[in-house]
Amino acid sequence: MSAKAIKVRMNNSTLLEQPNKEVKISVRNLDLFYGEKQALYSISLDIHENEVTALIGPSGCGKSTFLRTLNRMNDLIDGVKINGKIMIDQEDIYKTTDVIKLRTKVGMVFQKANLFPMSIYDNVAYGPRMQGIKNKKKLNEIVENSLRGAAIWDEVKDRLKASALGLSGGQQQRICIARAIAMKPDIILMDEPTSALDPISTLKVEELIENMKKDYTIVIVTHNMQQAARISDKTAFFLSGEVIEYDETSKIFSMPSDQRTEDYITGRFG
Repeated sequence: MSAKAIKVRMNNSTLLEQPNKEVKISVRNLDLFYGEKQALYSISLDIHENEVTALIGPSGCGKSTFLRTLNRMNDLIDGVKINGKIMIDQEDIYKTTDVIKLRTKVGMVFQKANLFPMSIYDNVAYGPRMQGIKNKKKLNEIVENSLRGAAIWDEVKDRLKASALGLSGGQQQRICIARAIAMKPDIILMDEPTSALDPISTLKVEELIENMKKDYTIVIVTHNMQQAARISDKTAFFLSGEVIEYDETSKIFSMPSDQRTEDYITGRFG
């Protein structure tokens, strides 16, 4: 096998095989229905560990729906039916009954900061406490390490007992990232995490994401083409519930294989 990525078309999706890169998430022939309405069509792709994978495409194309399949958040919606297979570390997550364990392994950061009305410290310590960690010294370590991991420790270390809701939007989003880190996940899903932020806060979160990929596998939904180009290693272009193209980000943005991809990233539609 060549040292270059080999691209294989399969069921309207693209699989990328890469030497020396472990596949963290493997999706095969994934269909998703909301009742009678089909939202995802035969998606097959591999997401490699310690990379940032961006999901792009127009509103309503299935990006966030697909993202939520990776930690079974769609289970919370009535009438959802899923066919196909999603493997994380070679385990079929839809045959796993321990959804809590899955969502510990696969953390999520939402579009808008969803902090609890409690202190900065308690927001970050909430998950570990729910896991049964009561030791104050251990919790202190987790909170500090998580806030450092989210690049916000220096900004909040002197006001850990203050309400997290008093922080700026960008700071609140980084606290949400710290809260996800505190659960010691392998994978972090991000659904447009900077869409509500100003440019400076967006830059801080983007820098954080780039630094985090050495420790985590990150999948991010974004409408911002420049953001996808800046921070992701791979990009998947979704359209009408299908993955039209999935490849190295540099190739997607410079030499896309499908005309629809080029039309989207050059602003002809979407």
